[in-house]
Amino acid sequence: MDKFSAFLSFMAFVLLLKQILIVDGISDTTKDDGFMGILGAIVDSSSRIGKEESVAMQIAVEDFFNKNNQRLDLKIRNSQGDPLQAALAARSLINTDQVQAILGPQTWEEVSLVAEIGSKSHIPIMSLADATPVWATELCTFLVQASPNKLKQMEAIAAMVQRWEWHQVTIIYEDKDFSAPAVLSHLSDALQEVGAEISHYLAILPFASSSLSEELQRLKSSQFRVFVVHLSLPVAVELFEKAKIMNMMEKDYVWIIIDPFASLVHSFNASTISSMQGIVGVKSYLPENESHFQDFRYKFRQRFSSEHPEEVNQEPSIFAAQAYDLTWTVALAISKKKQGRQQIISNILQSDVDGLSGKINFTRQTIAPAHTFQIINVIGESYRELGFWSDGRGFSETIGESDTLKSSMNALGQVFWPGGIQGTPKGWSPPTSANPLKIGVPTTATFKQYVEVEQVHLGNNISFSYKGLAIDVFKATLEELPFDLLYNFFPFNGTFDALVEQIHLKNFDAAVGSISILANRYQHAEFTAPYTESGLVMIVPVRSRTREKAWLFIKPFTNAMWVLIGATSIYNGFVIWLIERNHCPELKGSISNQVGTLIWLAFSTLFSLNGNKLKNNLSRITMVVWLFMALVITQTYTAKLASLLTLPQLEPTVVDVFALQNSNAMVGCAGASYTSKYLEEVLHFRHNNIKNFSRADEYAPALRRREVAALFLDLPLAKVFLAENCKSFTMTGPTYKVGGFGFAFARGSQLLPNVTQAMLKASENGTVRDLEKNMLASQKCMDMDLEDDRLSLSLNPSYFWVLFLFTGGTSSMALAIYIFRAYNSMSMSEHNVSWKLMMSVMKHWGNQRGRFSRKVSDIAQTTPTNSPNATEY
Repeated sequence: MDKFSAFLSFMAFVLLLKQILIVDGISDTTKDDGFMGILGAIVDSSSRIGKEESVAMQIAVEDFFNKNNQRLDLKIRNSQGDPLQAALAARSLINTDQVQAILGPQTWEEVSLVAEIGSKSHIPIMSLADATPVWATELCTFLVQASPNKLKQMEAIAAMVQRWEWHQVTIIYEDKDFSAPAVLSHLSDALQEVGAEISHYLAILPFASSSLSEELQRLKSSQFRVFVVHLSLPVAVELFEKAKIMNMMEKDYVWIIIDPFASLVHSFNASTISSMQGIVGVKSYLPENESHFQDFRYKFRQRFSSEHPEEVNQEPSIFAAQAYDLTWTVALAISKKKQGRQQIISNILQSDVDGLSGKINFTRQTIAPAHTFQIINVIGESYRELGFWSDGRGFSETIGESDTLKSSMNALGQVFWPGGIQGTPKGWSPPTSANPLKIGVPTTATFKQYVEVEQVHLGNNISFSYKGLAIDVFKATLEELPFDLLYNFFPFNGTFDALVEQIHLKNFDAAVGSISILANRYQHAEFTAPYTESGLVMIVPVRSRTREKAWLFIKPFTNAMWVLIGATSIYNGFVIWLIERNHCPELKGSISNQVGTLIWLAFSTLFSLNGNKLKNNLSRITMVVWLFMALVITQTYTAKLASLLTLPQLEPTVVDVFALQNSNAMVGCAGASYTSKYLEEVLHFRHNNIKNFSRADEYAPALRRREVAALFLDLPLAKVFLAENCKSFTMTGPTYKVGGFGFAFARGSQLLPNVTQAMLKASENGTVRDLEKNMLASQKCMDMDLEDDRLSLSLNPSYFWVLFLFTGGTSSMALAIYIFRAYNSMSMSEHNVSWKLMMSVMKHWGNQRGRFSRKVSDIAQTTPTNSPNATEY
């Protein structure tokens, strides 16, 4: 009996040992019924991901045998996350166990060594690392990237940032993570597409607890509150535990997590979950409602709980599903009739399998990337599913053909943020007394009326005072903000471009002054709305229009006007002369006498009517209309000449840019500004013809001494200059459109929209206008009255065309009537003369006939010599 008991105990021990060896990947391969080969795997059994992968691979091998009656031995090795251990395990699997393919490892550092060993032996290596470089798969023909690329997560994050109107994001990543560069690059590009940017990069060193606290303190002291976390599980857990202790899981903070950490939230214990309340996550999508997955889930929970009882949660993650799918895919490839290592890798790359995690297919040794992600919100003891994001489709409540797409996350459910708030956090916090806003103020401004920095000596201490219109407008703007904005001014001795660049370099948070809004400065900062009029103008000296005093009497009218007056007078004089010359002996005589009389008549009418000397009504009508026109013109001339004699009339010495360019004249501008470049590149002045000035008091003397023919200034500065020098200079030519003056802030600054809105309020209520008006009035000089300038222009015929038309038309009608009457009178006169001539001829012919029929003696007797009826020849 004792021997039998001992035999039973021995057999039980043998069976138990065999089961343990099978679990460890060492199985009996003596039987060859349905045996296909040996599959190796390298995992980190100390990590949650490694544990899930190990269990999922075992289940896949068993399911494959149960379905296809083909057995595959699985040899699993534990790398403990050490690349060297992974390399040794790969060599052992290839040389000792004669595996036909290797699954894993999880990190690129391990994969890089294993791939080199596998390529030499022509063994397919199925990498489960998050990111495998393209060059690696090209160099190692037996290396396959079997973990989907998840960089599309960055676009999902950018979509959320855009929806909640955040502009600055801080990325926290692991310093030794090989996938970090690709993640940072894709996140930066995705944020730029939606008008946001990464404001700060925080690299965390693993197992550096003290430095982690210091870095979190720096983040806490900054204004930005939106953090994207890309860390491994242990480092991320430590980060959130410290963040909670430092009160960084409170109101106004935003934490966004991504894979692999986001896909493991379900596995955290209560203590870890409590430190992550309000976090939003973007995790890989796993179709958990599929019947195939439900069957896998049941098996996984049973085996995982038995093999890893220390884990508090037995739910499978995306990593378990991917390990299962990969094992099944490789098993199918090995099961093909044609064997051989080259054939196995070829079969793998030609796979098209519907797996637990989705479709399994490969392109150029790389599995298809992931395009669908789930949005979660950590709350309570686990997390809530808010919805989904798909590449090219955006947000949706469900996944499927009938899913309802959303333009934003508004309809995906209420988000509970850190601190328990339900309203969307601003993503930033106003500066505090411990960390006020640092504002740079230029000390090199040419016009001190806009910004002036003065040193103030208080004993041995030196402080600075800041004044000017820009400072006043900034303070007025802050009064319109709905919160108190704490700030400190700091002087900056450099160019305006350098000042704006200091914001990009994080030396200043903002800049205040007469800072022009330019396109090239937007690469370093963003600007508020302009608080001044925008434009670049030309200032030139003025000269008197009455500088030729001897000819002042002709200035009231233009040359065309004088010619038209003369022509009209001569024409009217001609008409009257023509009509009256038969009635007035004075209008007759020699040709020279008549021409002189005509000219005298033309111009004497401007001063006298002479109506009693006119005999014809036509000439009288012409004279009345002509005199009315002459009266209007003489009165206008008198008024205009009086204004020229009593008011100073000025005109610019140069009227446009073309005159400057054609004369090769020198022009001036502010030295440390964009104007010089604008004049050269846009207005095409020669570089040698541009003179830069460093001080505002150099402008007027240079113009007076003719060192420069014109000065180009921003319109706000031109107003100040003319307020001081309004008697000698004026603006002329067009206004060239530029950005105007504004305040600069960091790109994506959360303060910028609030400050811009406050500035608009200050402008709309008249505060900014009053400040500028008071500043200009303090210069004690008024600009030229544009109305007086308009009145000083010489008058042209367009002012009197109706009068000229009236008098010209009247004279022409009188002339036409006179000509018509003269023609009729001449016709009648010619008719009478012809009749009389005919009668005389007839009478004469009759007398001649009587004479020839008589005798000469009879004629002498019947015709007395002294008869009164005798015709005299």
